Order: sequence, then C-alpha cells, then structure tokens
Amino acid sequence: MWVAAALLIVVVGSVAFNFLTPWWFGEAASNWGSIDDIVLLTFWVCGVVFILVGLSLVFSIYKYRFRQGARAHYEPENTRLELWLTVGTSLGVVAMLGPGLFVWDEFVRVPAEASEMEVFGEQWRWRYRLPGTDGKLGTTDIRNISMRNPFGLNDDDPNGLDDVLIQSSEIHLPVNVPVKALLRSKDVLHDFFVPEFRAKMDLVPGMVTYFWFTPTKLGEFEILCAEYCGSSHYLMRGVVAVDRPEEYQVWLHSQPTYAELLAAARPSNRDIAEGRTVAETNGCLACHSLDGSQVVGPTWQGLWGRSERLVDGSVITVDEAYVRESIVSPSAKIIDGFAPVMLSYDLPESDIQTLLAFLRSTSTFAPVDAAEGLADAGEVLVQSQGCLACHSLDGTKGVGPTWRGLWGRKEYLTDGSVVSVDAAYFRESIEHPNAKVVEGFAPVMLPYQFTDEEFEAMVAYAVERLTVP
Repeated sequence: MWVAAALLIVVVGSVAFNFLTPWWFGEAASNWGSIDDIVLLTFWVCGVVFILVGLSLVFSIYKYRFRQGARAHYEPENTRLELWLTVGTSLGVVAMLGPGLFVWDEFVRVPAEASEMEVFGEQWRWRYRLPGTDGKLGTTDIRNISMRNPFGLNDDDPNGLDDVLIQSSEIHLPVNVPVKALLRSKDVLHDFFVPEFRAKMDLVPGMVTYFWFTPTKLGEFEILCAEYCGSSHYLMRGVVAVDRPEEYQVWLHSQPTYAELLAAARPSNRDIAEGRTVAETNGCLACHSLDGSQVVGPTWQGLWGRSERLVDGSVITVDEAYVRESIVSPSAKIIDGFAPVMLSYDLPESDIQTLLAFLRSTSTFAPVDAAEGLADAGEVLVQSQGCLACHSLDGTKGVGPTWRGLWGRKEYLTDGSVVSVDAAYFRESIEHPNAKVVEGFAPVMLPYQFTDEEFEAMVAYAVERLTVP
C-alpha cells in the first residue's frame, strides 16, 4: 500500500514541480520560436505518457496487492490492450516527430537574402569573420594559420582582403536580418550556442558546418560552447550584441580588415612571425628553448652571431651558412655538450628564409621604423595571438583581468600579496601565467614564448594605448 502511495506522490509532485518551477526558457530572441513549440509539444506528449504510466502503476499495485488466499488469473495475451498500446504509442511518436521534421526542413533552408558570418572556434575562445564591401568571404586553409594570418586566409584570393576580422569574443549583428553562420574549428569539437536564439550547431575540425537565424530583439546575449572541449570549456564564452542597422554599420566600419592587418604588420615582423610558425609546426621549439634554458638542443636565445665550441674542439660562429648546414646535415657540426639526435629536414627556401629572420630576432632588437611604430606592432601581435579574447580593453571583466589602465596598476594576487604591473610582471605572466594569478580569476592561461622584440612591442602597446589618463 505504501509503495502505491509513494508512487502517487512522485507523479503528483513531478507534475506540480513542472508547472511551478522558476527554471524555464527565457524569451526567444530569434525567429526560431517554433523550436519552443516543438519542445512544449514533446513535453506534453511525454508528460501525458508519464502520468498514464504512473497512475497505471499506482492502480495496479493497489488493486492487485497481496491478499491472503487470492490467486492471479492467467491471461497470456490481451489483443485489445496490445492494439491500444500500439496505436497510442504510434500516435505519440508521430505527434512528437512530425512537427519537428517541418521545423528541420526550414532549419536547413537558408534564405537567399541571408548575410554570412564565420564563427571560428579554438580552445577556448571565439573569433569571427564578416564579408567586406564585396559581400564575399575569402577562402581559407587551416595550414595558413599563423600570427599574421589568424584565420588562415588564402593570400591569393582577392575576396579575402576586405574581410572584417573580429578577434575579440564579442560580435555585433543587425536586428531582423537573417544570418548564415559558417562554423570552423581550429582544434577540437565545439558548439556555437546562444540560448535566446534557440538554434545551435557543432564546429567540427576539418569541415565547415552551418546554420541560420534571424535576431529579432535588441540587446546583448551570451554565447556558450555547448560541446565539451577541454579543461577550460566552461570559460569559452562570448557576447552577441544585436544592434539597430545604423548602429551596426558604425561598429562594422570601425573593425579592421585583413588588408589592414597585413599593412599594419611590418615586413620584418611578418617574416619573424612566419619563421616562428615554421619553428612551431616543425617541432623545433620542442628541443630548442627561447628563454636560455637547456633542453635537448642549444637554446635559441641569443643564438645568432654567438661563438660555439664543437665536439671536435673547433669554434664556429652561428650565421646563415651554419644554420642552413645544421638543418640539412645536423650531425655535421655538433655543439659540445649535446648529442647528435636531430633529424635532417628538407624545408622550402621560403621557410628557411623566415626561420632565419626569426633566429636573428632572438638575438638582436631591430629598431622599429618610427612611421610604423612599436605600439602598432604590439597591437597587431596581441590581436593575432588572441589576447583580447580573454582580456577586455574597456574595463569589463572577462576570462582574465581587463587591460584598460593595466600599466602601473596594483593587483591583489590569490596568495594575498600585491604586485604592480610592470615589464617584469607582464613577461612573467605570459611565460609563466600560473605563477602569480590575480585574485578573482582562474589559472587557465596557457604559457606563451615571445622574442624580446615582441615583448617590447606589446609593452609599448600597453603603455601608450591602454593607459588611462
């Protein structure tokens, strides 16, 4: 008897909770209100089934409870009951799936007038790309991704030069304009989801997925990653701001294009950046450090022009000829104290040239042309490395501390101590980000290694552009 009473309480309590709960969908802010209708329909169908099954159990437990001397009637089958169950189940499945197929048909049919935007996901940040004045997005190749080309655009495609690159986690869209979102991932599975827009879609490495929506309400809405993507998955957030058309145009024209990003990067900086990419993709930095520490091979810090003693007792000066020889014949001249374990590499001439530029930059600080400016180079660097995905420039709190008014500011650390943001702390926080964590923030930043020139450029940017008067 008490089992039947407990089940009845569960059924009645569950129904009451679903009607009284404060945890329900917020108001939809896109054209996909029909998804809410499908969810509600599924809720009602499943709710009715839950109530019928629950009450049937209560009735059966009570009616057929144990009685002394009572014997069960053997009934191997009941055609009428089986018919009702089959018909009822079929109608329930059709009621749930049928309307959903009509919504899905609309979901995969992108309106011809929809504008395009690209959403580019990587652990653990969002970036965005919008077509320029030509209305076309340039083609991309994941192999082109580098510091100067964070989206991997093909330089030989003229359609990409005017593409608008948004390297922060905030994107603006005009209200009541349909948008086709093209989704790419740099590393692992992600999922682009704005709860108020209802629609969402996975970002799958190696392919471009898509979905479309029409923002219908003004305001700011949070972007979430709805696919587990690693230890800091919970921090992969962003904001989509839905503006009036005139406000959106003002914002859009203030954003940099790919052509402007290329123009801002000095030729020497581009070569250095590409050389670093060559070193990273070929695994050079796994054996050669940039900070002076000794690993498998000689450190690259201060390498260029340095005199090195070889295992045969002779002394060489590290120059272009020696570097070239060490790439193709690494065992020919071994520096004393290191084992001949490096493999031979057959690199294209263009890669060797940029690698040489990168090696030179680790040893010398090349003066920056005043017309281009050290701060300009720093701005390009922090944008291309995704720093602004976690650190805001307007004082708002993000994944990491805001960079507005950063220089000289006193910060309280998680251990209770206080630091003043200067060049030493700035560099330590980049190379060893978890050594001194600012209070109120999680230790989720990955370490980065930059050349002295790159650090000085970022410092100049922080001092000249981010200091609050």
